[in-house]
Amino acid sequence: MTVEAETRNIPHFIGGRAVTAVASRTSDVFDPNSGRVQARVALGTASELQQAVDAAQAAQPAWAAVNPQRRARVMFEFKRLVERDMDDLARLLASEHGKVVADAKGDIQRGLDVVEFACGIPHVLKGEYTQGAGPGIDVYSMRQPIGIGAGITPFNFPAMIPLWMSAVAMACGNAFILKPSERDPSVPVRLAELFMEAGLPAGIFQVVHGDKEMVDAILDHPAISAVSFVGSSDIAHYVYRRGVDNGKRVQAMGGAKNHGIVMPDADLDQTVADLCGAAFGSAGERCMALPVVVPVGQDTAERLKAKLVPAIEALRVGVSTDAEAHYGPVVTAQHKARIEQWIQTGVDEGAELVVDGRGFSLQGHEDGFFVGPTLFDHVTPDMSAYREEIFGPVLQMVRADSFEGALALPSQHQYGNGVAIFTRNGHAAREFAARVNVGMVGINVPIPVPVAYHSFGGWKRSGFGDHNQHGEEGVRFWTKVKTVTQRWPNASGAASGSSLSDAFMIPTMK
Repeated sequence: MTVEAETRNIPHFIGGRAVTAVASRTSDVFDPNSGRVQARVALGTASELQQAVDAAQAAQPAWAAVNPQRRARVMFEFKRLVERDMDDLARLLASEHGKVVADAKGDIQRGLDVVEFACGIPHVLKGEYTQGAGPGIDVYSMRQPIGIGAGITPFNFPAMIPLWMSAVAMACGNAFILKPSERDPSVPVRLAELFMEAGLPAGIFQVVHGDKEMVDAILDHPAISAVSFVGSSDIAHYVYRRGVDNGKRVQAMGGAKNHGIVMPDADLDQTVADLCGAAFGSAGERCMALPVVVPVGQDTAERLKAKLVPAIEALRVGVSTDAEAHYGPVVTAQHKARIEQWIQTGVDEGAELVVDGRGFSLQGHEDGFFVGPTLFDHVTPDMSAYREEIFGPVLQMVRADSFEGALALPSQHQYGNGVAIFTRNGHAAREFAARVNVGMVGINVPIPVPVAYHSFGGWKRSGFGDHNQHGEEGVRFWTKVKTVTQRWPNASGAASGSSLSDAFMIPTMK
């Protein structure tokens, strides 16, 4: 790897301003297209976190006291500013992550969808009311902020996932501390600056960089009441247990191995187009990618394969700024090596390697972190390459003899994030959606990420905790319910049920 003569340093964002990090440890931020180091980010410690907590504690009570409509106005303005700067943000995101610019814009837009939902916070924060629950007794509930929340987010969606968490948390009246991935940390800092420009008070949205040391500091800090996490399942489980043991509310979203079931009656041309986008888009680096296709019946498998191979071979891999590219490089050289090792593992385990993406090189970008599209056939459930998440541009075909056999594969897998079925048969689709043991289901929709006013969350080792991301589930996670039971005695102390005329000694008309 070559290092540029001068690299920029990415700051924390604490108390409403960029804070130059002073740390003994740093992490390189690469340009995945060239393999060069383009920036460095200091790995913060409990000291920087305490600065952020202090600023949050100073600002949050006043922010919580702002009425929800005014908090929503900040979200409206933030949305406008992000849309104003969309092109610049997308290029910055693509330069650190590697996804193509069009995909980077999608990353940002899906985050803005949740910001739009947060603009309606006055409505979703309304409580419940019962008049006359008892003699002269009324009962009502209110949702109040939890105080300070934190988000720990992965590299693959450096705009979308931070906005999924923070927009709802802050609209509910909380302060929010973000620990983004150290692999692509620039966009989160830029989002913090735009929140300030939109009128958010200093200390309500802050960014602290770091690795496991910072994560543990967040999980252990007594002033942080709730933590939201997205990442691999092993780390998600660790975050969940450590956070809960410290008395925090935790939602921790883990890994995935999403399946696409292809029934014999499916529109194969549309299915192939959907599979190419879902399996290889963003280089497969997303938890809602579709890396496993399950054709039902050998005839379906052969017909699908005949269409799939030329479509995969026609995919264009290019640099992030290539408007014609279907996807770009993966995020780091280490991740590229890991993906290629999983491909070799699939070969060693006996799967048929139909299209091999290893050794892909792009002219003029030979040091970039590129992996070509890869297709396996005759993958079986006992293979480790099937059981584990590869998180790269690798599609595996697992053949099923029947609908029941296809249904069992995602249902019995350790992950339960998303699944899709491709069919023209409404009964089959309805039966599948009702019975499959997976949290999010697509019917002729390859990546079934729910819209912002619903919620996102997987089952089994794909999700730990009782609440999903965004939508009303997000509001429930970032608030606590207070229930009030009230009875008002009249001014004279008369028994309940006495007339107001008696209570206020008002003469009655005869």
